[in-house]
Amino acid sequence: MKAVIMAGGYGKRIAEIFPDIPKPLIPLKNKPVLERQIEVLRKQGITELIVTVSHMKERIKEYFGNGERYGVVISYYDEQTPLGNAGALYYLKEELQNDFLLLNADTVFEVDFQKLINYHREKDADITLLTHPNSHPYDSGLVFADKDQRVTRWITKEETRPEYYKNRVNAGIHVISPEVLDSLTLNENGKLDLDREVIRPAIPSRGVYCYDSPEYVRDMGTPERYFSVCEDINRRRIPCVGEMRKAVFLDRDGTINRYAGFVRSPKEFELLPEVSEAIKLINKSGYLAIVVSNQPVIARGEVTEDGLEEIHNKMETLLGNDGAYLDAIYYCPHHPDSGFDGEISELKIKCGCRKPEPGMLIKAAEDLNIELKSSWIIGDSWRDIKAGKAAGCKTILIGTDTLGQDMAAGSLYEAVRKVLVK
Repeated sequence: MKAVIMAGGYGKRIAEIFPDIPKPLIPLKNKPVLERQIEVLRKQGITELIVTVSHMKERIKEYFGNGERYGVVISYYDEQTPLGNAGALYYLKEELQNDFLLLNADTVFEVDFQKLINYHREKDADITLLTHPNSHPYDSGLVFADKDQRVTRWITKEETRPEYYKNRVNAGIHVISPEVLDSLTLNENGKLDLDREVIRPAIPSRGVYCYDSPEYVRDMGTPERYFSVCEDINRRRIPCVGEMRKAVFLDRDGTINRYAGFVRSPKEFELLPEVSEAIKLINKSGYLAIVVSNQPVIARGEVTEDGLEEIHNKMETLLGNDGAYLDAIYYCPHHPDSGFDGEISELKIKCGCRKPEPGMLIKAAEDLNIELKSSWIIGDSWRDIKAGKAAGCKTILIGTDTLGQDMAAGSLYEAVRKVLVK
């Protein structure tokens, strides 16, 4: 599979600290960002690269040449005039006769591209977007999808968004089928915008899918984000493809939000103090932040799955407003006891996912390549502690009871600080 790397942009914001260096040559621990990308691609057998260039293009071409010394083959598409972030695709139609990767040259990533490509083919997708949560969803474009992960809506960062929304943004990594290029036409300015003029118009008529992933993908478009990536590299927080991850599993009610019985609507959901700060610490640590929550209100017929999604959208929105995010949310909809008006009989079962059973933790570990013995669970009840122990995790109880936990803490913030000093 070919990879097209868009490297022609000026990068106005990052130019504040690198005014004389093109974006692909911006150094990360003495190695240009594009070189880091090439290394990840080459290790996975993606060795045929097309790099689109414009700003300071001769310096980029001089540094990377034909790619031979990096074990890849590089060709260049010169933008004589700026074409926007997708205009080059219009002129590359003949060279892109098969599915291809489309990447941005100012992104640091460690992604299992084969899994992404297989997903694209399994979905028979025209476009697949690698999507993830980030620390600034309030100023990012948002991607909405149905239960099959087919994209249904795309809101740009300038547009009005719902009051509550899932923190899901395009990470800047795409798999695109060549049929998409057949319908491309340049706009009146001779340019093409990828999000607004390629992907978004394709949503109603084509198969555009999102591939939610907690893998490491960070853009360096601003000085703040650049220094954050540098810190991750220096502290070795970037997991290599295939490397086992560590997670902090979080109970929801009484741990993240104020406990007020069963939460049945967004208006009843309220974050506890310092929760956002605690989750931001997890985000910066290299651990994944994953919610595992019993939600028997589904089986009892008191909340629909769509209603629960809206509650979780409020949780993600509030956290995102504070610069924090969750890598995944798992919930158990079952309840073993009968006798509730409106209950859903098929969900009234004894299952392996309802805490104190460890099913949600084990499922997350399988999905996200998590090493459970290096992970923690933080919760406020015996169910959380027993589930964590059964899964092989270390445990922290929020509270003063003695329930066999490894440690106790007075709040989520205090608990996370204890995790991070271990």
